[in-house]
Formats: sequence, C-alpha cells, structure tokens
Amino acid sequence: MKRKGADEVGDYDDAFSPVPAASGFRTILSLATQLDMFTDHVDISQAFVQGELLPGDGFNGNVYISSPPGYEEDSRYIYRLLKPLYGMPSAARAWHTTMSAFLEREGCETVGFEKSVWRVVIDGHRILLGAHIDDFVIACANRPVLDAFRKRLLEAFEGTYEGPLEHYLGCEITRDHIAGTTTLSQKHYAEEIFRSYGF
Repeated sequence: MKRKGADEVGDYDDAFSPVPAASGFRTILSLATQLDMFTDHVDISQAFVQGELLPGDGFNGNVYISSPPGYEEDSRYIYRLLKPLYGMPSAARAWHTTMSAFLEREGCETVGFEKSVWRVVIDGHRILLGAHIDDFVIACANRPVLDAFRKRLLEAFEGTYEGPLEHYLGCEITRDHIAGTTTLSQKHYAEEIFRSYGF
C-alpha cells in the first residue's frame, strides 16, 4: 500500500499502539494471585480491521488507495477505505483508540502510566485488564461479573474466548488457587530457540 498525496496532512504515519510493559503484565498476575482472582484470556480476531479510521488520517479524514495488484484498474473509480488495513502505518493506533473508547464506555480507566492496563469496579468487584494489541488478560474474583464483562467485550469485537489464562505472549502460566501461587515459565520458548540453533 502506498500513501498518495499531501504528506503533511494528518498523522497517518503515527504507528503506535501502547502495550503493557512486562512488569505491568506481572503486576496483573501478582494481584490476581494475591486476591484469588480468576484470569481469562481473550483473543480479538483481525483487531486492526475492527478499528475505526481516525479523523486525522489521510486527507480530510479519508484514506484513498490504489486497486490491489492483479485487479484491473477502472479509472472511473477511486477507492476509499472504510476501515484500517494491516500494513497501514496508523492501523495499530486506530485499533487502540477504538478499543480504548469501548473500555472507557464500560467505565474502565487506565492504571498510572500504563495505557494498556485498565481497571474498573462493577457491582463492587474489581476487574483488571491488560491488552497487548489483540490479546487480553482479564482478571476478577467474581466469575459471573468476569463472564459478563468478557461477553460484552466479545459482543463489541469479534474474537474468541481462549479459556482460563494458560499461555500468553510466549509464557506458560500455571495457577494453583489452593496454594495461592502463579508460576510463569518460558521453557517452550527457550527450547524453540535452542532448536533453531541446533542444540
């Protein structure tokens, strides 16, 4: 995809989507362990194309593209995007802005300097949420409240409930609710690296 015309218009080239630092993810797991919270994993499908184009994108809020390779161009038409596309520099930012707007409508607020770690209290129960682009960790001590929140998230965005958190960003997570412990391991990831170097 190539950008055409008016290079100085808008913030089309801003290509960021905040993600939690490793310490933010570990803090969510630490609090979930300490407060005996359930932790669920949700994966949003094709997150970038579920975002909304931002007013500052393109020319007067519109992004125009050439026809795809192999498609016969018809000079009578111009192609205006209705949604961000993968490969578009601002797609990650558009997704984060769309996702943030949903979470704010749900009453969530970001935690400190972490723009992808959220918290909200619903019916007296605290929910913690970490969003690494399209992978969500959601923690709450009350299962029905957690299930209802997760359901609203998956009604707003197409995705899948991956079940209780067991794998996240290359980490294997083992919870023991009776002992009150959470163990993180990157054994599989380390083995893959060793294998790639012939060990």
